[in-house]
This record gives sequence, structure tokens and C-alpha cells, in this order.
Amino acid sequence: MNTHSINFVTATKAFSQIGIRSGPLIFILVLLLVGGSSFAQVAISSESSGASATPATGAPVTITLQDALQRARVNDPQYRSAITDLGLAREDRVQARAGLLPGVNYNNSFIYTQGTGALPLNCASSTLGCPTTRFIANNGVHEYISQANVHEAFSLTTFADYRRSSAALAQARAKSEIATRGLVVTVTQSYYGLVISQRKYATAQRAAAEAAHFLDISQKLENGGEVAHADVIRARIQAQQQQRDLQEAQLGMERSRLDLAVLLFPDFNQDFAVVDDLQTPEPLPTFKEVEAAGKKNNPDLRVALAAYEAANHEVTAAWGGLLPALSIDYFYGIDSNQFAIRTDGIRNVGYSTVATMQIPIFSWGSDRSKLKQAELRRDQAHLELTHAQRELLSHLRQFYREAETARFEMESLASSAELAADNMRLTTLRYQAGESTVLEVVDAQNTLTQARNAYDDGQARFRVAVANLQTLTGNF
Repeated sequence: MNTHSINFVTATKAFSQIGIRSGPLIFILVLLLVGGSSFAQVAISSESSGASATPATGAPVTITLQDALQRARVNDPQYRSAITDLGLAREDRVQARAGLLPGVNYNNSFIYTQGTGALPLNCASSTLGCPTTRFIANNGVHEYISQANVHEAFSLTTFADYRRSSAALAQARAKSEIATRGLVVTVTQSYYGLVISQRKYATAQRAAAEAAHFLDISQKLENGGEVAHADVIRARIQAQQQQRDLQEAQLGMERSRLDLAVLLFPDFNQDFAVVDDLQTPEPLPTFKEVEAAGKKNNPDLRVALAAYEAANHEVTAAWGGLLPALSIDYFYGIDSNQFAIRTDGIRNVGYSTVATMQIPIFSWGSDRSKLKQAELRRDQAHLELTHAQRELLSHLRQFYREAETARFEMESLASSAELAADNMRLTTLRYQAGESTVLEVVDAQNTLTQARNAYDDGQARFRVAVANLQTLTGNF
């Protein structure tokens, strides 16, 4: 086949795709193609563009636990709220620190005062008792003010507010760490929840196939006159139950996938796959190491400690309302009757300083009331701090014991699953040999399914227990 025939076939295919029949147009196409027309190239490009416009279905995204954590940090609103609070606390400290430093402003004003007009005749030789302006509040008829102002205020409240903002920043940082570790627990539960639900679905498929196989065995034995019809009925009931369990397992798997998709994807993508890494459990440190890490890295304890420090600084700030406060203003620029640096050889630029001492005298008891409120908050913060210390010791022992028990039971659960598989195989052989009953076979099938599911749950339980323990200690 030469080039022209190839172009002809391609062009004909392109016309068929856009809905044009190739009856009366064949002759025209032949002429165009033989003559080297570019119309065939247009048809070819039309076909290729149509193929490229069709969206290609790619493989699903494969996500590990670390990938899931990274995606959740971007999309989880509670975690982002804690990060936002941390940013707000950081800016609060910047603003409080600015309150300790002098501020600079530049002011421009023009004050006009209506004059009195010409002086009376009897005031020509003496100005005693003669008015010079109609209003005496200003320094002249025309007053121009253009000067910089440096302002600095000193008070116990200002210093206490800065220290309190620093404590609030430490508290927000500890809360963000709590949110980070809590997100790890949430993602771990959802991630391995999907892994386990997929395993349970596979187990349910296997159990349904085994029940169907046993139903076929019982029917064949019944046809051979070796078992009663009651065995077939019991096997059919078991097969129907396994089909219902398979549907429930599929529903649970879809529910777990949806729960994880909400955490991971902003566009609610369900086309993803997770990596099953439950076969390699991580080692568990000793309790002494966990206890030392918990006392050093526990964010709940840091939150309570920072809250207590902030409450102490709040008491100091309340005392500042009962003590004098000092402010200093330095002015430099023009304050003259003419807007000019010099007037008749006189320099108009100058400076002035104002120092103000504000002494509180009477406030109807509001300052004392604020001090009392601050002391009540400080006492409550101290109580919460001691409670957090006791709660840390309790949770350390509880979470470590949970992780230790889950890891210890995994070997036993694996052994039980293997024994249950051997038991079902042997019981089925004994039934075929007429040495066991149908109830024993059904019980062996149910025991195998339960053992497999228990082993899967045990592996996920250990991972979640480790994540809970790491909320107190950090990674180990």
C-alpha cells in the first residue's frame, strides 16, 4: 500500500468520525489525494486531535501512610485552624513588642483664627487692653504645624502584655503540635481502616467461595446417598450468609474509602490505592524511654505550662492598672505663623518635649476587679497544670500498655489464623470421608473467617496504639 492509499484510508476514517458518508465524495477525495492536496493532512490532524481530546483514564494514585499524612495537613480544616491560630499568636507578639518601642508620626496642620480687624485709635500708642484676635485659643491668626512626633509610653501593663503574648505564642505552638499528632492518629485510623476493610472484603470473598464449594460437595454427597438433605439445606444457609457478609464487607470498604478521601483530597477523589504495610510492625521502645520522652516532648503539658505563665503575666498587667504610667513625646518641626523654614531671618524649625505622668486615683473599683479576675484565672491555670502532669503519667502507662498488648497478641492471632485454616481443611476432608458433621464444617468456616479478621484487626490496633502513644511522646 502506497502513501496515497494510506492517506485515503485515513481521510475516509476521519469523514466517518465526523458523520460524512463516503459515497459521492470518493471521486473528489481521489483527485485531491493524488494531486497532493493538504486536505488529507487536515483529515489526519482531525483524527489525531479527536483522539487526544478523549480523556485517558490513568492508573489510580498509590498512597502510602506518609503521603496520606502530607495530604491531610493541607486539607484538614481542624489542623489548618491550629496553624492559623499559631500565625495569629505570632503576630500578636509582634504587635505587643511594638508597644514597647517608640513610635514616630509626622503631623501637618493649619489653624486659622478670625482676626479682630484694625486696632482702635486709642490703641495706637498702647496695646494694653486691646484685643489682637477674636479667639484666643490659638497662637496667632495663622498657625502652621508641620512636625514629627516621637512617642514612648512606659507602664507595667505594657511589659506584662508583651510577656503574656510570648506565653500565648508558646501555647499556640504547643496546640499546633497537638493538632499535628492528633491528625496522625486520625489519618492512621482511616488509612488502616481502609486497608483492613479491603482485607476483610478479600476474606469475605474467600469465605463465600469456600461456602459455595462446600454446598457443591454436600449436593454431590446427597446425590450419592451419603448425606441427608438437611446437610444441603445447612450448607445453602451458610452460603447465603456468606454472600450477605460479602455485601456488608463491600459496603464497609466503600465507607472506609469515602472517609479517607474526605481527609486526603480537596476535590473528593475516590480513585486511589493504599499500600498495605501492616506486615512490618515497627519496634516498641521500653517504658523508661517512653516515659522520658513523654515528660520532655508532651505538648499537652507545654500548653498547660504556657497557660499558667500567661495567667501570671495577666496578674502583672492588672497590677499595672493600679500604678502610675509615664509617657514622653518629642516634637521637631515647624510651629509658626508662616509655613516657611525662615521668616525675616528667624529660623522657624524647633523642638519641644512633653513628659506626662498619669497616676490612677479612683476608678469605682474596676482596677481592683480586673486584678481579682486575673488572680482567679491564675489559680485555675495552676490547677490545670497539676492535673495535666498527673494525666500525662496515667496516659503514658495506659497507651504503652495498649501498644504492648497489641504487639504481643499479633503472634497469637497469626497462629490462630493458621490453625483455623488447617482446621477447616481437615474438617472438610473428614466430612467428605463421613467422619464429621455439617455443623462442624460450618463452625470451622466461621472460625476461620473470624480468625483472619481478628488478625487483621490486631495489626491495625497496634499501629493505632503506637500513634496514640506518640501523641504524648513524639516520634520514636
